[in-house]
Amino acid sequence: MSDKKLKLVLCWHMHQPEYRDMQSGEFKLPWTYLHVIKDYVDMVAHLEAVPGAKAVVNFAPILLEQIEDYSNQVNGYLHDRIAIKDPLLAALVEPSVSADPEKRLKLLRDCRKANRERQIERYPAFRKLTKMADWIEAHQDSVNYLNAQFISDILVWYHLVWMGETVKLNDNRVKRLIEKGSGFSLHDRIEIVEIIRDLLSKVIYRYKALARKGRIELSVTPYAHPIMPLMLEIDSAREAMPGVTLPGISHYPGGEERVRWHLQKGLATFRHFFGFEPQGCWPSEGSISQRTLEVLADFGFKWAASGGNVLHNSIRASAVGEAVAVHRPFKLGSAEIACFFRDDGLSDLIGFEYSKWHADDAVADLIQHLENIADYEPQTPLVSIIMDGENAWEYFPDNGYHFLSALYKRLSEHPRIELTTFSDYLDSAAPQSGSLPKLVAGSWVYGTFSTWIGDADKNCGWEMLADVKNAFDKAVANGKLSEQQLAAAQVQLGVCEGSDWFWWFGDYNPGEAVSDFEKQYRLNLSNLYRLLGEEPPPYLALSFTQGSGSPAMGGAMRRGLQI
Repeated sequence: MSDKKLKLVLCWHMHQPEYRDMQSGEFKLPWTYLHVIKDYVDMVAHLEAVPGAKAVVNFAPILLEQIEDYSNQVNGYLHDRIAIKDPLLAALVEPSVSADPEKRLKLLRDCRKANRERQIERYPAFRKLTKMADWIEAHQDSVNYLNAQFISDILVWYHLVWMGETVKLNDNRVKRLIEKGSGFSLHDRIEIVEIIRDLLSKVIYRYKALARKGRIELSVTPYAHPIMPLMLEIDSAREAMPGVTLPGISHYPGGEERVRWHLQKGLATFRHFFGFEPQGCWPSEGSISQRTLEVLADFGFKWAASGGNVLHNSIRASAVGEAVAVHRPFKLGSAEIACFFRDDGLSDLIGFEYSKWHADDAVADLIQHLENIADYEPQTPLVSIIMDGENAWEYFPDNGYHFLSALYKRLSEHPRIELTTFSDYLDSAAPQSGSLPKLVAGSWVYGTFSTWIGDADKNCGWEMLADVKNAFDKAVANGKLSEQQLAAAQVQLGVCEGSDWFWWFGDYNPGEAVSDFEKQYRLNLSNLYRLLGEEPPPYLALSFTQGSGSPAMGGAMRRGLQI
């Protein structure tokens, strides 16, 4: 056994797409605030609790803006009784429950969107309400016989099960409400909103405070989470998928200008919230190409990161032999920017397997893998575990509380493992980097862009996007838009260019999620046409994709390695 220390970076990517109707300001889906009160507050609490812990936390700028908007709206309600523009959150504070059967049925549906095993089954009172709601869903005429107390109780319980474990353990208001169990009053519902206000208003500052102390590194993604390589060169999809069928467009119009807009706007948003320039960028979905890295270097980024399969594809294409040490950053030719590559196997173990294990066994297994890497590699390895920061934890007992507590504690105390950040590693005495003669464009999912392009429905989405971009370019060229209108249209176009819409298109995804996201996509495109002073094309009134699949983890996560 060697006494050489392995350097480990845990990088958590915090991201939600833009859920607002940008014209009305209404939140169409509640996932941003629900993940704040569950996952973003839990993760920062775990980092605060272990002084020796280090991590990289990457924020998508449109997530930060939505958190700020929610915080302002909840404060506005509590201080001045200004209506909240999120239907689920607003329902919590409505003095009387709507008598409209459709609205009641929608509330019952929305209040069951939680993990059955880990969130619903954990609490007998909520499990009972959920079973009754299941029966009502199957016998919809019975909804008229529901009393207001049932709706009130299921609303409160839904928000209680979405609270982070650190909140449940430390907030006496939450403890009291869980113990009460039923018969929740309007006062109780407003108290839930006060708890949500406290969590929303402090969460960004808590990460900022850790960054100031050097405990974490904060990094950024382009503004609305676009797939930059496809916007720069749509043909780059063929590098990892030579036989792919691409959309009926030769390129995305003005793609490089749009990529630069997302980076500029993303950096400005990051500075607004954190007060400094980030040194690193997790490109949306870890999607990179040679041109993408060149553009990121133009913006002064010191590092970017992607998936392990991108590295393996590139090593094969570069004909440098598979024996090359992979646990280190790489530079492409003479490029200044360093690129780190995710250990897909270890990241997937956390995302897909360890939720089924006892926390101590899972952490011990991960450490064993890391010790094996340290023993095997001739030089000091730098291992990158890069993961979605929110979606895995609802599959773990108690929102991953025991796993994450043990993970940070044991890693920070381990004599042969040093937790670090990407920038700290590059600033260290002797960072070891490899050289890649050639980079094969791809993402962290399978090393390809198959999650966002190539499927008939995904290609249709790209063709719709190109249509609205052409209309945007024409309106700009004709000088139709005032400065204010142009700024609004730029942001609306940015939202349309986000990666999440394409992620969900395709019949292998669950029907309800596909429906939610494709409706939002068509709304986004329609809103942009209207901002340009045009009627949306008739095809935007029609659904163009539907899902019937049942992928692992509900489709919200993918493995880096295809199995």
